[in-house]
Amino acid sequence: MSARFASLSPKTLRMLITVCAMTATIMQALDTTIANVALPYMQGSLSASLDQINWVLTSYIVAAAIMTAPIGWLADRFGRKKLFITCVAGFTVASLLCALSQNIEQIVLFRLLQGMAGAALVPLSQAVLLDSYTVEERGSAMAIWGIGVMLGPIMGPTLGAWLTDNYSWHWVFLINLPIGVITVVGMLLVMEETPRHEHLRFDWFGFIALAVGIGALQLFLDRGEQVGWYGSTEIWVETIVSIAGFYYFFAHSLTTPEPFVRFEMFKDRNFVSGVVFMVVIGVVLFGTMALITPFMQQLLGYPIQTAGFLLGSRGVGTLLTMMVVPRLMKLIETRYLMLIGLLLTGGTLHYFTSFSLDTTQETIVITSVVQGIGLGLLFVPITTAAFLTLPGHLRNGGTAILTLVRNIGSSVGISMVIAHLTSESNYMHQRLVEDVTPFNDALQMPDVHAILNMTTEQGRALMNAIVTQQATLIGYLNDYKFLMMVTFAVIPLIFIISTSKKKPTQDELEEAAVLE
Repeated sequence: MSARFASLSPKTLRMLITVCAMTATIMQALDTTIANVALPYMQGSLSASLDQINWVLTSYIVAAAIMTAPIGWLADRFGRKKLFITCVAGFTVASLLCALSQNIEQIVLFRLLQGMAGAALVPLSQAVLLDSYTVEERGSAMAIWGIGVMLGPIMGPTLGAWLTDNYSWHWVFLINLPIGVITVVGMLLVMEETPRHEHLRFDWFGFIALAVGIGALQLFLDRGEQVGWYGSTEIWVETIVSIAGFYYFFAHSLTTPEPFVRFEMFKDRNFVSGVVFMVVIGVVLFGTMALITPFMQQLLGYPIQTAGFLLGSRGVGTLLTMMVVPRLMKLIETRYLMLIGLLLTGGTLHYFTSFSLDTTQETIVITSVVQGIGLGLLFVPITTAAFLTLPGHLRNGGTAILTLVRNIGSSVGISMVIAHLTSESNYMHQRLVEDVTPFNDALQMPDVHAILNMTTEQGRALMNAIVTQQATLIGYLNDYKFLMMVTFAVIPLIFIISTSKKKPTQDELEEAAVLE
């Protein structure tokens, strides 16, 4: 740490560390979604096919998923500060290279590098904040951190659409440059290095097996809808490879003295509960995002920027909640805050099931804000409770695992709702056309027959468009119902969470002493 900054008060120093951690978090969280809306522009600029341009997203997702798992080991082995600065710098350079790409091969390669470097930013920023605040203050720390994690995916499409429309797709990557440079400089000046445990040895077999399992799973989830799921040989291969990777990982890890992932963290009841709820948040948050944006564009006819701003209203609810939830946690037990959050989130999803083609912008904004409040009441208590009783020497690995399962949950959520939407829409289309017959009296009414004359090509085309629209609407509503059921189903798990800080066991104290 710089001598000049070392003379600052602990409160000021902590604030500067928080700012650095948050800028890294926001930068990475934004990049998970900011490039999505720019894909059509990239496709034309880089002369790529639809399948090729989707690898801009897939390469980033797969690289980030694979490299999230070893973050805990890397931070313990080489020091958190060195790893954090290296990853922020690497992410910034990769962003610049993405913006300068001249063909599809280059941008896929640089997005792969960007995902590898960006994987560490969220878990390390969380670990930094957990160490910088006392147990009593961690609610506030996780609220600050959660703002970046939750708002990034929500605001990413809006910002990406604005940058692409007003400038070019290159700016969805160039926007990272000033943020990255400021973050690196700030970390060099104010962060302190953590102890390095040079005796640690890397479990290459465990890492490769887990990387194969996660990588194949992410490809399966990301590519399934594009290639027709199990009608494609690719999906069968990815399924088999993923199962084999996870099998060898667990078989190896449970029999080796120094496993790649320290399974002792899963002995902590609170941490396991946090893992389960974080998967649910990933499924609900990203699953709803994957539905509501195309719903507003395809069925309600809103332009991308309008849809983005309406979706951003959920972020407003989350932001407002995270500003007050640390105080609420001092007044209301964590479990009851989570219960309220689940009820609000599930309740808004239930209300989504009554949406129609006449749903107004005001209705979307109100329900989105309420849902944002529910997610805010979930995220901060979950992340706080997950680390309440976890020993400090497991924190680096714990934050990495929590980030990994949230990312996998988001991939699972998106894949499930899109696959379900497609199948439901096709099924309902078949059901609805069963009533489109010459014997349907409603179609023979003069006013209707004048418009929907089934003996003309125009009338049949119009009827097909109406049936398709209604079938798609029903598909969306059934998806919202599915997410609602997932949300309500985990409510009983709230009561297995302990809200009191336990004393470390003698074994934990001895192991922590060895690591120090």
